[in-house]
Amino acid sequence: MRRFRWLAYSLLILAYMLAFFHRMAPAAIAGELQLAFSASGVALGSLAAMYFYIYTLMQIPTGVLVDTLGVRKIATLGGLVAGAGSLLFAYAETLGVASAGRLLVGLGVSVMFISIMKLNAVWFHDRHFGTVGGLTILLGNLGSVLAAAPLVWALNFTSWRSIFAALGVFSIALGMLTWFLVRNHPGEAGFPSMRELDGEPPHAPHTGPWIDGLLKVIRNRATWPGFWPNFGIGGTLFTFAGLWAVPFLHDVYDMPRALAVGHTSLLLAGFAIGAMLTGVISDRIGRRRPVMLAGLVLYLLCWLPWLALLKMPLAASLGLFFLMGTGASGFTLAWAVTKEVNPPALSGMATSVVNTGSFLGAGVLQPLVGWTMDLGWDGRMSDGIRAYAGADYQLGLMLLFLCSLSGLAGALRCRETFCRYG
Repeated sequence: MRRFRWLAYSLLILAYMLAFFHRMAPAAIAGELQLAFSASGVALGSLAAMYFYIYTLMQIPTGVLVDTLGVRKIATLGGLVAGAGSLLFAYAETLGVASAGRLLVGLGVSVMFISIMKLNAVWFHDRHFGTVGGLTILLGNLGSVLAAAPLVWALNFTSWRSIFAALGVFSIALGMLTWFLVRNHPGEAGFPSMRELDGEPPHAPHTGPWIDGLLKVIRNRATWPGFWPNFGIGGTLFTFAGLWAVPFLHDVYDMPRALAVGHTSLLLAGFAIGAMLTGVISDRIGRRRPVMLAGLVLYLLCWLPWLALLKMPLAASLGLFFLMGTGASGFTLAWAVTKEVNPPALSGMATSVVNTGSFLGAGVLQPLVGWTMDLGWDGRMSDGIRAYAGADYQLGLMLLFLCSLSGLAGALRCRETFCRYG
């Protein structure tokens, strides 16, 4: 059973790491993309946001699909589609074709998070869900880290097009392996369920049409507070780390790209480590809300120096980015809360409903921040790329900060589940 469990988990976590890589890579190659496609700020934001548009739309359908058809089929198809999209993006000659490729990538990887969370729910004990969820975010974020400094380093030896072509082939290979090696639940591999191993009856299956299950999740008032930490915290984190942090540090603080990308690497490392810690601490103390709220308050406080365009020593700015990511990880407990306030058989749908928030937020905010910056742009160029003033970034960052406040407001309304269904 352990072999089946960890083999399936390993394949899906590799696919999930690819999802994070594609999510964050535009920040590291923003200059190359602007040069390749002669893109303005809003055009660059729209290209990056294509991933988030389709990712948002696919969250609820993915929840329905993994609860009905199973993880194996959906994750396999996702890997194949993402691979095709990455290849299209790699060989695109126009902005339109690149956008179509990124849309396909987003479509393919959009199923991976819900798939792996469903896998966690059926292949691991309920009492370990927060810890395994934290481990999932920790490992997934290695993809984000690879999309920062290591990607910039790789660009010294090869082109961004070659890198995305190789990732496309790798994604297709993962999809094929998933079909042959992953099983939807222990019963398919001839094993008892996790609850049966504990001497408890299995969770009741959902009976009736899938639409009834989805409506049950949507009509549950306890579901919706978890949407806002995803929207306000996850959305702003992905917007900043995934596109605008590197140009902001370069234009306002005159940092070389490698150093700016190093900051985003620490931001994402903080998020990864924080997600693991919040899951472990929450499971250990048997509480969700206090851990989530502490992280979100820390995240909001970390925005204030950047809003003020405060000059600080390098060590301080690096440390602030790390703390910012650590605090943002608090929103990941919203998935556990939402799962626990809904029936176990509907865990995929429940998680998918609130997870739309992160990607809806990023999809709206990435081009919106670019649009506000274009409004104040004075026509200055640097190496063929638009250069923005500090005041332009200040307005964009204020939008992100205000959205972050909505995340804290939602977390305050989340029900304390004490790490149990009920």
